[in-house]
Amino acid sequence: MAQVLEFRLPDLGEGLTEAEIVRWLVRVGDVVAVDQPVVEVETAKAMVEVPCPYGGVVTARFGEEGTELPVGAPLLTVAVGPAATDGEAGGSGNVLVGYGTSEAPARRRRVRPTPLAPPTANGTTGADTAPARNNESWAAVATGPGGAATAVGNAPARAEAAHDGPVPVISPLVRRLARENGVDLRRLTGSGPDGLILRADVEGAMRVETAGSGRTTAVSMTAAAPAGVRTPLKGIRGAVADKLSRSRREIPDATCWVDADATELMRARAAMNAAGGPKVSLLALLARICTAALARFPELNSTVDMEAREVVQLDHVHLGFAAQTERGLVVPVVRDAHAQGAEGLTAEFARLTEAARAGTLTPGELTGGTFTLNNYGVFGVDGSTPIINHPEAAMLGVGRIVPKPWVHEGELAVRQVVQLSLTFDHRVCDGGTAGGFLRYVADCVEQPAVLLRTL
Repeated sequence: MAQVLEFRLPDLGEGLTEAEIVRWLVRVGDVVAVDQPVVEVETAKAMVEVPCPYGGVVTARFGEEGTELPVGAPLLTVAVGPAATDGEAGGSGNVLVGYGTSEAPARRRRVRPTPLAPPTANGTTGADTAPARNNESWAAVATGPGGAATAVGNAPARAEAAHDGPVPVISPLVRRLARENGVDLRRLTGSGPDGLILRADVEGAMRVETAGSGRTTAVSMTAAAPAGVRTPLKGIRGAVADKLSRSRREIPDATCWVDADATELMRARAAMNAAGGPKVSLLALLARICTAALARFPELNSTVDMEAREVVQLDHVHLGFAAQTERGLVVPVVRDAHAQGAEGLTAEFARLTEAARAGTLTPGELTGGTFTLNNYGVFGVDGSTPIINHPEAAMLGVGRIVPKPWVHEGELAVRQVVQLSLTFDHRVCDGGTAGGFLRYVADCVEQPAVLLRTL
């Protein structure tokens, strides 16, 4: 006889306490193998696929796409058949691909994709009488009393248990809508697959009920509400909001800026790329300038420990860089950037940028930065006063590089000009240090040969 096992949202590490369901990878009735990814979730750090440690038939999913679940909340239930022997019913122990998962058992048997017959009204499995069903026609699954997952039978059985059996509802949003508006779900016939009760069914029942009473329902009140769009602050957007708010609240920041003639830097890059070999990006050259500047002004590569009332100066540069994606702003981190050359930095920037756009950055690639480089010039703007990426102490901003009139060697000329800005934590240094750092960066931009002293 099949055993129904519940798989809960695992601890995703990095102190994360919740995740949003982005995309289900399986449906009710699908046969899954041990450690097969079953759902894609978005945390405050990244998008990850969550594997199920059980093999069997999916009998229930908890939460629609877009639902936010806390760690430990039920994700799905799996019916594990008699073939689950040798301890396989206990699961593999794996909880997340690529994040601290244990090795799967050496001996593993796949659950045969034999459809499991859902229970009938009298509690039997109906294995001898139920016709064979494919994965698409599995009965809907509901949460019964006490939170237990129960498979709802075929149409006759469902009609027989309409008043005292389990209610075929998966979505917690539908349950809440019914509860808040006094709709008895046991009296509804769902319009979804296998009688699944949908939001439209609840709203329809509300309209029928109010047609005779004349009272206004929550649905009609919502429709008549003033125009306006509310966007939940969750996932990456919520994490960014929390971090920026904390930075503004805790860090007494200040900003200084300077215009620099980037003509020679652009020429140097063109010459490097014309010499053959891997191409070097402008961002990589700016990153190399930053690491050289931090070696001269290490106060800006630090963090503040307020509990100990100490400034902690760091001996390595993990360089973060701002990357705009469809899901919002993320800051991937290049580890040990101070130990890499222009070609290595170019390759790492390209890899992390691609992963950011694909939503596959790991939590480790999004944390641990010590200094951030923000190239907001890609948005076509000249200047900005960026907010420091807490708990770092400084951020260098780079505007667009555009032709402007400039006095060069005593004469007016058209040069490639860029505005550089440095936002810094005034607790770690004063304006003299910040100005010295920024002036050194500007000198390297105007005369790349200055960098040769540090290579």
